[in-house]
Amino acid sequence: MDAPGGRKEPGGSSNDGDIASVMGFSGFGKKARTFDLEAIFEQTRRTAIERSQRTLEERRHEESQREEAGSSQKVRDKPAAASTGKNRPSASTSRQESDESGDSSESDSDSDSDSELIGPPVPRQFAAQGSSQDNLDKEDLVGPPLPPGYRGSVADDDDDDEEDMQDEEDNNPVKKIPDTHEITLQHGTKTVSALGLDPSGARLVTGGYDYDVKFWDFAGMDAALQAFRSLQPCECHQIKSLQYSITGDVILVVAGNAQAKVLDRDGFPVLECVKGDQYIVDMANTKGHTAMLNSGCWHPKIKEEFLTCSNDGTVRTWDLNSEKKHKSVFKPRSFQGKRVTPTCCTYSRDGKLIAAGCQDGTIQIWDRNLSVHTKFHCRKAHTPGSDITCLTFSYDGTTLASRGGDDTMKTWDIRNFSKPLNIATGLTSFFPMVDCCFSPDDKLLVTGTSVKKGEGHGKLMFFDRANFQKMYEIEVSDASVVRCLWHPKLNQIMVGTGNGLAKVYYDPVKSQRGAKLCVVKSKRKEKQAETLTQDYIITPHALPMFREARQRSTRKQLEKDRLDPVKSHKPEPPVSGPGRGGRVATHGGTLSSFIVKNIALDKTDDSNPRQAILRHAKEAAENPYWVAPAYTKTQPEPVFAEDESEDEEADKEPEWKKRKI
Repeated sequence: MDAPGGRKEPGGSSNDGDIASVMGFSGFGKKARTFDLEAIFEQTRRTAIERSQRTLEERRHEESQREEAGSSQKVRDKPAAASTGKNRPSASTSRQESDESGDSSESDSDSDSDSELIGPPVPRQFAAQGSSQDNLDKEDLVGPPLPPGYRGSVADDDDDDEEDMQDEEDNNPVKKIPDTHEITLQHGTKTVSALGLDPSGARLVTGGYDYDVKFWDFAGMDAALQAFRSLQPCECHQIKSLQYSITGDVILVVAGNAQAKVLDRDGFPVLECVKGDQYIVDMANTKGHTAMLNSGCWHPKIKEEFLTCSNDGTVRTWDLNSEKKHKSVFKPRSFQGKRVTPTCCTYSRDGKLIAAGCQDGTIQIWDRNLSVHTKFHCRKAHTPGSDITCLTFSYDGTTLASRGGDDTMKTWDIRNFSKPLNIATGLTSFFPMVDCCFSPDDKLLVTGTSVKKGEGHGKLMFFDRANFQKMYEIEVSDASVVRCLWHPKLNQIMVGTGNGLAKVYYDPVKSQRGAKLCVVKSKRKEKQAETLTQDYIITPHALPMFREARQRSTRKQLEKDRLDPVKSHKPEPPVSGPGRGGRVATHGGTLSSFIVKNIALDKTDDSNPRQAILRHAKEAAENPYWVAPAYTKTQPEPVFAEDESEDEEADKEPEWKKRKI
């Protein structure tokens, strides 16, 4: 039996049909059909043209009917009627084409019933509005009729205004600066030289010239704004840089010593880099830095890797899991091939490049995997001899911003590294760690200025990245602005000043979490007598006779302990009248004071001390009792030398031997 649609071969064999029936498909052994695509496209195009012409004719016909019957009797829009006719062209369309020359009543009866008005007639004042009513008819009318004199939708206008304002904010980056509110964190009295904020924005760390590192928890702080931990991780060395890793679980601490440290979130040490041998000439052969550190940062993609630079003329990468030796060494060189000191270092956003700013004013960039030759090198980036204090990459990774000790800030395109894109001058800098940063939308560049004491205010300057036009400035305090940090997730700006303050600028609407969490909390009330309460031991399985009574109220327990002189350590009152209980009232309140007054300070004894010692000597010799009887048999008799009078010998001497006085 052949498969359905199959063809039996002339040989009489039915193998093809059997195979088709077994495999479950038809047409086995048929020739493949051929399609003429051009003919199909042409047929489709003609069909579309005919359908469009038909729809256009229907629309014109309905418009003429609407003009004759009056626009006040129609509330359904023209495209709806056209689409209705388009969906059902077989009956109504042919009827309208055949009766096109007929009277209007006949065509009205043939039109779709959906275009009829449902409900009471529309008020007369809408009939006089003309074209404005046609515009209103483009939207379906839902609900009661609109009041007279209504010209448009207020909600639509409000939406349009909001969209326009949103577009203006997007075009104007100054409106995105969160500077309406601020809080001040008192780090100390000396310069805040380091700031670090974890990726989630929950904790802030500050370090300064006073060797302290303080931890601030926004969620745990109240309005008192107190740090929950303070420590000195590097003893008597100033803190140069602090940064959280990309996961936020460890902190890199770079201080004035030669060994960088890694702390966990609570300040406990995790790693201390090894110190190199300072007597080896080639710094690549040492295990670590041999001189003071200048800067450091974490890798933006690898959570175990970090970077440091030092006065020994090297930039080193480290692995968190290997504390015995550095990972790789980069050695900046001058034009003559001499060693130069890197003052700042950073990774690119993708972590493939390592950039270092040097004391001779050069910016040198290496490939992270090739430590020998530089990939980009700018010889005259800043004035030679002025430290480059900061390097930072934009979020898109194409622009590098540099802050120099020559009071300038420049941007560079790393694809064309020969000359700067823009230069800003007059930015006074007194500190070797004044930094700059990009805004989260990459449209602004932020840096701080330094001032001498009593000669003005330190400012936070905002520049347009494209043309370096000064867009905005904030007067922070009467001291220098050293550090600035704009967190992209919180949209808050952290600033470290030269007088020991760390300020946080935020906007209640544009900012998220961070400082907004702690300003709404009231200060905790301090309990002065908390130490007087005793610990209450809960023993649920003890017998009732051994179970302690549960403390119902802390205040009542404090009052009870205050009455107990032993628990409250009440001092004893002074003795009045005669002494009692071992205390003497005369010349002081205690026995020791009485002894000092009457015995130790009494110097009226004029007796001879030799006579006082030998007054019992005669009695001890005549009547020995303690020592002498034990040695009577063994004690030898003392033999003393006879004394000769010196006066007699002096008289016998000749005159010339006598001493002349």
